[in-house]
Amino acid sequence: MRLKPLVSAFACAWASSLLVAAPVAAQQRPDPQAQLIAKRNAIEQELEQVAVIDRKVMVKMRDGKLMAADIYRPKGAGKVPIIFSRTPYNFNFWDVKLGAPRDMTRALEAVKHGYAYVEMQERGHFFSEGNYDILGMPLSDGSDELKWMSSQPWSTGKVGTTGCSSTAEWQLAVVAQNDPALATFNVQGFGAGIGKVGPYYEQGNWYRGGAVQMLFISWIYDYGIQNQTRPLFPHGTSQADLINASHFYDLAPQMPPVDWNKAFWHLPEKDIIKAVGGPPGIFETHMPVATGGDMIARTPNDPAWYKGGLWNEKLKVSKPGLWFMSWFDVSVSPNLAAYNEVRRTAPKAVADQQYAIIAPVLHCAYTRASEHTMIGDLDVGDARFDYNDLVYGWFDHYLKGEDSPMLDKQPRVMYYVMGANRWEQADTWPPAGAKTEDLYFASEGQANTLYGNGKLVEAPPAADHPDRFVYDPENPVPTFGGGGCCQGSAVKFGSYDQRPQETRNDILVYDSRPFEHGTEVSGPITVTLYVSSSAKDTDFTFKVIDVYPDGRAFNITENIQRMRYRNGYDKPLAWMSPGQTYKVTFQPIDTSYYFKPGHKLRVDVSSSNFPRFDRNLNTGGNNYDETKSVIARNVIHHDAQHPSRITITVVPDGKPVADGKTGKSG
Repeated sequence: MRLKPLVSAFACAWASSLLVAAPVAAQQRPDPQAQLIAKRNAIEQELEQVAVIDRKVMVKMRDGKLMAADIYRPKGAGKVPIIFSRTPYNFNFWDVKLGAPRDMTRALEAVKHGYAYVEMQERGHFFSEGNYDILGMPLSDGSDELKWMSSQPWSTGKVGTTGCSSTAEWQLAVVAQNDPALATFNVQGFGAGIGKVGPYYEQGNWYRGGAVQMLFISWIYDYGIQNQTRPLFPHGTSQADLINASHFYDLAPQMPPVDWNKAFWHLPEKDIIKAVGGPPGIFETHMPVATGGDMIARTPNDPAWYKGGLWNEKLKVSKPGLWFMSWFDVSVSPNLAAYNEVRRTAPKAVADQQYAIIAPVLHCAYTRASEHTMIGDLDVGDARFDYNDLVYGWFDHYLKGEDSPMLDKQPRVMYYVMGANRWEQADTWPPAGAKTEDLYFASEGQANTLYGNGKLVEAPPAADHPDRFVYDPENPVPTFGGGGCCQGSAVKFGSYDQRPQETRNDILVYDSRPFEHGTEVSGPITVTLYVSSSAKDTDFTFKVIDVYPDGRAFNITENIQRMRYRNGYDKPLAWMSPGQTYKVTFQPIDTSYYFKPGHKLRVDVSSSNFPRFDRNLNTGGNNYDETKSVIARNVIHHDAQHPSRITITVVPDGKPVADGKTGKSG
């Protein structure tokens, strides 16, 4: 979720016969740091030539707190529209460690395109005052900032927002305030800005299926988010003094490194940050912010989630929007649900002004696509796209009123079909005419491991031969690939051959027959299981996998469901009793994937995916404050009375799965 600084490195190998020349050659090799400094200085000098630069402007909010802003606008241009980027990350114009300017390319590009570029620091970070509240920033800040910048004498009064990850996640809720100055928005990788929408109660990526997504634990620590005790310049420090001080202070926290491979195992979960020496704060402590802090103790429908800056379906959007998403991001399905909700509820003219691009990359990695775009170990082909031209074409149209040839050619939905490795277009998501097909779980009672007898069939089996496995929270299935971010070296996200994991006895493996025809699966995937357990509460997980004819098995998507929430997140908790069978339907998870002839669709079922998601300790307690766990003996049932199944969405021009028979839902 969080962008890494640019690093340049050069390597040089010398043949043994040239060793005598090595000292001279070494002296002649360019210094990478010197090259970087020269490049940064050149960009800054060009920016100074074309832009009016106004840095460390402190903008007052309605509660008196000051937010730091840097402003870049074209020289001699008169009134210009604004591209607005607000972030919790360090945008200090001076790279203190390098001793040179920060990379000012984005500001330079915006100015050259005829825009003022305004960067503003989130409340409670770096030079900005107040307390930061992740997934709950006050909406009034956005309104105050828009009103301020649109009223400047150099502004046309029109503002467009842009950014990825935390620089995007605040946008939708602010857009919904319908401030006159905000003309349009561009959200990229914005999952942590989505609260409740449709069946999703993720509350900003905090949950998935009621299980905690552990990425925020490491992110909160690594980026110094719990910074209630931090260095600050005195209120009222002059702009000149702040600019001068910025050359030797950027107020960036330097957190001691943590081995998250070990740290995520700590119990109780609420003390993980404390256990690595981190400060107290919003994660586990009540704090003086609108949502109250104490995030780990909240349930998926806790009223606190609705008191801050998260967008939810009750907040109506009526501005043109350009939405970027990716298949291996943290929460593409809630993002798509938000996009569809806006198209469904906005006035028709505005609904028709919502455009989506869904790329085959990891979080915020759109421009890193190449001729051979790698998602982990999976080559998904040439996924390059000129996002920059589209974004400026978009802003030219909605902020300047100019025609945009790029936008004229853009479909409402452009999505990348992995496997086929091509861009496709549609007017809706899922594509119009897409149909669902069911494949049912079956076995002879031994689906454990890839060597078992689990299979996916076109009709539920007549007799139930349940599959059983033991879920031990002390020995969870480790995360291996998938969509996500921000967990350091503890998780390898992307797509990898799953066979090394599929030898575990606590993974059930179900294979379809080989596809007779190439089949595009584009849209939501839903899994329904009939389960029983020895535990009062437990989790179930699944992975959807493409199995190659040579046996390689690449993961496509995954999901989890905590059983206590199986009846809904706004319903009473639903506990389990030994010997009872329960139906559980996972929240839909979206993808676009082409299964080639001869390939098989595989589903792995288990009860953990750690540390992507926290472990259910199986006790029926709070989970976040517990140190003891119990083993769960979990069972998957599959027959006509218990039709456990996967429901896939197949595009209309694709060939049917297997022999073409479509199962009926039960």
